[in-house]
Amino acid sequence: MKNYKYIGLLLLSIGFASCDVNNDLDPILEEVKPQVNLDANGLDFSNYVSIGASFTAGFTDGALFKAGQENSFPNILATKFKAADGGDFNQPLMGDNIGGFVTGSTVVQPPRLVFNPVTRTPARLGATPTTSLTARADGSSFNNYGIPGAKSFHLTFAGYATLNPYFGRMASSPTTTVLADALAQKPTFFTLSEIGGNDVLSYAISGGSGVDQSPSTTNPTGNLNPATYGLNDITNPLVFDNVFKGMVTALTAGGAKGVIATVPNINLLPYFTTVPHNPLNPNDKKTGPALKAQIPLLNSVFGAINKIYVGAGEPERAIIFSETKTNPVVIFDEDATDLSVAITTTLGKSPTFVPFVQSLGLPAAAAPLVAGLLGKQYGKARSATVKDLLVLPSSSVIGTVNKTVAGSLITQSGGLLPATLAGQFSAEGITLPLADQWVLTPQEQEAIKNATVAYNKTITETANANKNLALIDLNAILQEASNGIQFDNYTMTTSLVTGGLVSLDGIHLTARGYALMANKMLAAIDAKFGSNFTKATDGLAKADDYPTNYSPTLK
Repeated sequence: MKNYKYIGLLLLSIGFASCDVNNDLDPILEEVKPQVNLDANGLDFSNYVSIGASFTAGFTDGALFKAGQENSFPNILATKFKAADGGDFNQPLMGDNIGGFVTGSTVVQPPRLVFNPVTRTPARLGATPTTSLTARADGSSFNNYGIPGAKSFHLTFAGYATLNPYFGRMASSPTTTVLADALAQKPTFFTLSEIGGNDVLSYAISGGSGVDQSPSTTNPTGNLNPATYGLNDITNPLVFDNVFKGMVTALTAGGAKGVIATVPNINLLPYFTTVPHNPLNPNDKKTGPALKAQIPLLNSVFGAINKIYVGAGEPERAIIFSETKTNPVVIFDEDATDLSVAITTTLGKSPTFVPFVQSLGLPAAAAPLVAGLLGKQYGKARSATVKDLLVLPSSSVIGTVNKTVAGSLITQSGGLLPATLAGQFSAEGITLPLADQWVLTPQEQEAIKNATVAYNKTITETANANKNLALIDLNAILQEASNGIQFDNYTMTTSLVTGGLVSLDGIHLTARGYALMANKMLAAIDAKFGSNFTKATDGLAKADDYPTNYSPTLK
């Protein structure tokens, strides 16, 4: 027989003439779900250890802070493992809920982001961090080895504690490795998550300013020595394969079981999808009038340059501004044909160029100089297309005057170029092509995609070949979330601010997002090892227990 409980009783008073009418409604009943006990099916959670990067650490809203760490997916998992005789889960907690680091009185890493209701944009919390860059975290041993910024090969690099303050504050010694310290805890269960994420993410965040160290047609093995890599380089998939498989072998050698996760494609993250390629709106009430006033001059300048693009067989690079529609930004494309010399030479020979230079208030003698400056500025420029990805910070740069470039133009002109004119030719994304750091071109995206596919192939094959491993396809989960993923009563998306899944920094998850990730891992554990977290009473995290943002008063 089913059990029921009262959840409400609504009384209506209706003024009927007859006194025989019963105005009381029957109680509304809710079915009580039967208690389902957790069955771990023999899994040993007595010493759970997590290894990874910023997702594992609980990084959110652009910083690591106490509340975020307490809502990290490993800590959420540990609370569920408790019901199956799981042990304590110790984390290297930061000193506050501000986030960031200080050295003495100097802020060396900024505080977390909060939502500014006036500008309706993320903004840094107005507070000074209290966590010292060099101070050790409280505790003698830890279970969470989530190290923000760590690439795959960093986790096995002796001395990484001296390079990364997040590991430095918890490392057993300056010369140890992340893997060695994790193994020293003798884990009975582990998670190995987002390994490989930073191996492409640093390249992506920098707008592809690093080097792809992957194999190529001219170099079949690529660069196999990560000691020679730059900060923003893409890790060679062969290096990743060796490191990842070595870590899994070490972690499972004693019989420990665990969950490993694939790497998400970066184009699923709002950091790369929020800023459109065509944000220049002449009809915008705030910025439109100034832009519209410049368009005749812009089209005059670019009209002559567009003819050179067409003559070179690259008409798609044409830069044309509309007075009625939104306009794409002008970008620097390192893979574009360099037409600097052609622009300088063609403009210098044009009979209409001297009058144009004079129309700018410059003497005719300045024509060769201006032709050279334009050649240098637009030799590798083009209009952005829908295939280009503008990184999130570019939104605060587009349309502003680059004072450094303006000053350089004045200097290069020997003072002939007045400050006002130099400023007009230094407007980011309008007259000054957006630098490489602000844009991921299709070629750069392809390099990231190829590496990510290779990493995920290694991860998936490793999981399939090892009976002690469950797999969570984090890439597929974020792909689903791009259209909306259900979590209890919420439909979460990857939209910045409003989506609920990704935090204000556009890359890392919200606490609710990490809770969803924990649930997906618990489901993977059930599927692989025969436990019943997904069916047990309170076996999963509940969406309402975790926020999508943190109050600015939380410090």
